[in-house]
Amino acid sequence: MMGAPALADVELAAEIRRLRLLSGESQESLAHRSGLTVAALSRIERGAANPAWTTVRRIMGALEVSLSELGERLEAA
Repeated sequence: MMGAPALADVELAAEIRRLRLLSGESQESLAHRSGLTVAALSRIERGAANPAWTTVRRIMGALEVSLSELGERLEAA
């Protein structure tokens, strides 16, 4: 029997959106470069979905943000 799905990390969601906006990139463009659908990226940014680690890595790679930088930004939040 499976447990309840993990709640989405709202701080991660907000930081992904903030980084995308700082880069001047549209959701459509970032989704495409990350290998996601626009709907999936939108759910992640709204905190309605809990992205897998590999998905976070793909988004950060597309934004050219290191995982350590993401961690530092989340710790400062």
